[in-house]
Amino acid sequence: MSRDAAPAALSVGGLSYAFGQKSVLRDINLTVAQGDFTVLLGLNGAGKTTLFSLITRLFSTRAGRIAVFGHDMDRAPRQALARLGVVFQHPTLDLDLTVDQNLFYHAALHGMPRAHAAVRIAEEMARIGLQDRRNERARNLSGGQRRRVELARALVHDPSLLLLDEPTVGLDIDSRQFLVDYVRQLCRAGSIGVLWATHLIDEADADARVIVLHQGRILADSTVAALAAPPMTLKDSFDRLTRAVAA
Repeated sequence: MSRDAAPAALSVGGLSYAFGQKSVLRDINLTVAQGDFTVLLGLNGAGKTTLFSLITRLFSTRAGRIAVFGHDMDRAPRQALARLGVVFQHPTLDLDLTVDQNLFYHAALHGMPRAHAAVRIAEEMARIGLQDRRNERARNLSGGQRRRVELARALVHDPSLLLLDEPTVGLDIDSRQFLVDYVRQLCRAGSIGVLWATHLIDEADADARVIVLHQGRILADSTVAALAAPPMTLKDSFDRLTRAVAA
């Protein structure tokens, strides 16, 4: 099957969500193809984390459809979640466990045989440059190192879609750049589709696709080149779009 004929890594259609009477997401429609680096750009409170909570099934979908590689999240959640890797906004490592214990636990949740998990953990830890810290408790790592471990954990079961919710918040410059570069390399290899949620405009590089989310609505879905056509910058376009809603 060709890439064009294959189902999207992620497909969201007509998705809306509310907390009581407060509408948080309104008629969200988006797709992410395998190999694409898609930036979900929005201010704090735009609805990014709620959208991720719905995609990962932490929240139940009330209106609309979510599918991962054609697997409907409501009808076939096991198949959909098996293709999905996630780095959540808030740290989720168990700090009292070692790095290896955190990773093996994740692998077990995905039903991976321990021998296969050991191989994959060794591969991912080598790639993030922390193979010598595997037997240390997670609390002994720096914030940037913990984030690297969370990324390795998200990739251990070989997902085809990776979600990252504000993954660089609170990190130093070097740690932040490592994460951006590493994930971009995965996309260039064509092995994974990525939805990267952030409020930091400079994390959308020239090759990225950008979805602007503001007050629960998608205001733009385009390339950086189109949104930042001279003399406009991406920040100019983002400010113009969001100000128009406020007005």
